[in-house]
Amino acid sequence: MDLSKILRPEAVKVITATSSKKRLLQEFGDIAASAYGLTQSIVVEALQERENLGPTGVGQGVALPHARLGDLEKVVGAFILLEKPVDFNSVDRQPVDIAFALFAPEAAGVEHLKALAQVSRRLREPSICAKLRANLDANTLFTILTETDNVQAA
Repeated sequence: MDLSKILRPEAVKVITATSSKKRLLQEFGDIAASAYGLTQSIVVEALQERENLGPTGVGQGVALPHARLGDLEKVVGAFILLEKPVDFNSVDRQPVDIAFALFAPEAAGVEHLKALAQVSRRLREPSICAKLRANLDANTLFTILTETDNVQAA
């Protein structure tokens, strides 16, 4: 799955500081509302419900919050780079500074899992995370996240 098909440039954001995991999820709600026309409160509630099942902080400063939403037709994503990491109850207890949220239609089974696997693989690459952490420009971050699709396909 090509990340450029699920991630829009306007859904990539750099945040200097956020106070908590809850506030980070609210930021994702704001991005989902502005970039995809989703209802902010519904997005935040769905992300929080998923977090209540178990934290989506996967380790090494990376979190992959995700939720299924009724008013979506396809999987979409949002990316936030935090200049100051926040506690996310990650499996390795490390604070998170890279977060990629996925939003999927309620009926999306395999498509949602493929997208989650692709993002997870991408953000497990230390070189990609290093490039992301070294750039504070949203357009550059979008390019880093999506250009590697072409490199891997070659």
